[in-house]
This record gives sequence, C-alpha cells and structure tokens, in this order.
Amino acid sequence: MTVSAEAYLAVVTETIGRVAAGQREGVGRAAELIAESLRADGVVHAFGTGHSEALAMEIAGRAGGLVPTNRIALRDLVLYGGEPADVLGPKLEREPAVAHRLYDLAPIRPQDVFVLASNSGVNGAMVEFASIVKERGHALIAITSAAHSARMTSRHPSGRKLADFADVVLDNGAPYGDATLPLPGGGAVGAVSSITAALLAQQIVAEVVARLLAAGEQPPVYLSANITGGDEHNAELEARYAGRIRRGA
Repeated sequence: MTVSAEAYLAVVTETIGRVAAGQREGVGRAAELIAESLRADGVVHAFGTGHSEALAMEIAGRAGGLVPTNRIALRDLVLYGGEPADVLGPKLEREPAVAHRLYDLAPIRPQDVFVLASNSGVNGAMVEFASIVKERGHALIAITSAAHSARMTSRHPSGRKLADFADVVLDNGAPYGDATLPLPGGGAVGAVSSITAALLAQQIVAEVVARLLAAGEQPPVYLSANITGGDEHNAELEARYAGRIRRGA
C-alpha cells in the first residue's frame, strides 16, 4: 500500500462504510438509552482522554448537537477541583484514582447517561470511571477499537477493560495502533479513530433526535453561535439545565 492522500482517503472511506454498517444496531440501542435519559430530565456526560477527548467535544456543546450534554475532561481537576496545573500530564489517564475525583466534581444526577471513549479501552482512569458509572446505576455507552483493545493488557488493577462495563459497545473500526498506512521501515501513518468516533457520535445524536421527533417531542438542539439568533436560542435552552452542563475550556 502506498502512502498518499489518496490511499488514506480510500482507507477512511472503507472504514467509515464498515463502521456505519456494522454498528447500526448498536447506534440504535445507544440512542434509545439517551432518549430515555432525556425524557427523564437526564443529561449526557461524555468523557475521553488523549485524542478520544475529540469524541466528548463532538457530543457536548456543538452546533446541531443536543443541549443537555456535559463534557468531562482530565483538566476538570484544575478547572473545578483546584489542583495545580502541573498535575496534568500524558500518563494521568493511567491513574485509576483520578476517576473518583472526576466523577465527584461533575454535576451528575441519577438519571444521567454516559458516553465514554477510549481507543485502547485499557487505561486505568477510563476503566475505573466506567466501573463507577455502573456502580452508581447509570447507563453506559462505550466507543472503542475492538481490534486494538483485544491485543492489549488492561492497565487497571482488575484486569478489566472499558467494554466490560458498557451497556452498549460501539467499535470505531480502528486497527491496532490506530494508524492505517504502513511505512517501509515499520510503523504507520493515517489514524482513523477520531474520524469514525465522530461519525458514531453524530449518528447517535441523529437517532436520538429522530426518536424524539417521532414521539412528538421538540429536541433540545443547539444552533451555531455564529449565526443570527444562535446565542439567544442556545441560552434559552441551556437555562433549563443550569448548573448541570458545563462549557469549560
């Protein structure tokens, strides 16, 4: 396989098609869980670390997305928990204890639902967070790479992985190592997990909205803040969830 923009496009196109077809049923089940939560005045909490944080940004606070959504991030320890900035680092996602602090800092209610993203599904903070979510009785949707996770040993003391806790597991279709175009001397370029996770996130939102519309309900959806009337529309909807949806850095 050559390394080129065209080769990457071909791989991405094939992967998107495979994920869209293979995860259709799971997307529907995820949408049902979220729709049930919203009808019970719940909020969707999205959490990802590293590049998987892009999934949380796709879910929470985006134009065309659901208003009752909250993004959880490792930097919440600093923004809301008062920790010094130097607590943040590339290996923080491997620390299980972090998960308890993040959960306690978040504005969570019993009827809320969670979407957690981790390509490997094995890092301590994410696995521990998933275990807390289920211990507290929340519905949990996981987005991960089945191929990558299967070849990894869990970094959590329990030996379990993110997918082990989820009510719905969605496979982002990324290969082991994420990158798709092999290099002659080893390694590869062209990661796909962020693209397919965004696809799954947007498909879930579309299916949630479809279900609300079918039931005669008005979906609480953001307008772009950069169109006329967007700020006013969004502020009115956000006021319904005051103190429960954070739009931090």
